[in-house]
Amino acid sequence: MTARIAFQGEPGAYSHQACVKARPGMEALPCRTFEDAIAAVHDGEAELVMLPVENSTFGRVPDNHNLLPRSGLHIVDEVFVRVHINLLVVPGARLEDVERAMSHPMLLGQCRSFLRQHGIHRVVGADTAGSARHVAELGDRSLAALAGDLAAEIYGLEMLARHIEDQGTNTTRFLVLARAPDLTRRGENGMITSFVFQVRNIPAALYKALGGFATNGVNMTKLESYMVGGSFTATQFYSDIEGHPEDENVRLALEELRYFTSMLNILGTYPAAPERR
Repeated sequence: MTARIAFQGEPGAYSHQACVKARPGMEALPCRTFEDAIAAVHDGEAELVMLPVENSTFGRVPDNHNLLPRSGLHIVDEVFVRVHINLLVVPGARLEDVERAMSHPMLLGQCRSFLRQHGIHRVVGADTAGSARHVAELGDRSLAALAGDLAAEIYGLEMLARHIEDQGTNTTRFLVLARAPDLTRRGENGMITSFVFQVRNIPAALYKALGGFATNGVNMTKLESYMVGGSFTATQFYSDIEGHPEDENVRLALEELRYFTSMLNILGTYPAAPERR
């Protein structure tokens, strides 16, 4: 039986594209929600799950920053996918035929210039690949979809215009999660350790908690805060650092962090993707 990697969305979504890039030998398993994709790993339907966590244009994916600490899974890889957006149509349609374009709101907002230039109205769809499937099923030449190359291939649509996104660097970062951590690897481009923590209720706690990373020469590449349980007083922080917990400087920095925190949960240690460089 072929091993599976679960993702949220329809076949042909950018998450599906990330699965193909990261684990080409695995079968991609589409799921309705992020929670369903995580549950597929816990239930044994899949070995891994692919979750988008941030986009270079639109920032973080809030759902997954909240889901990660509660998932019970461990990050084992990161994947960067360049989000190329194409205008997909039923075979034979011409640009002058297209009156409307359907996609996820984030993609519609990324192609404003092209759509305005050609007088194409925006139609909100549930997601990118689902919009492509709808266009293929409807067979209406006046309706196009905004989606990736894989969606065009799966649903038999023609790419009437390629790479029409406004931002030439639009990229989404994904994380691959598994049931068990893997601390044995050392990546060619270094290692990343991700964790969440809550600081103790003392003056300058965050400043003191982060001081250990500076004094031990550990590079922190990300620090984000978000509320816990809707409370304005309980703030949780998500962080990425360069290095492995077994590295002496990282070990010392985490020890100091623990002293000033009421909760520390290491989500995973994994090879840094080459795109980081």
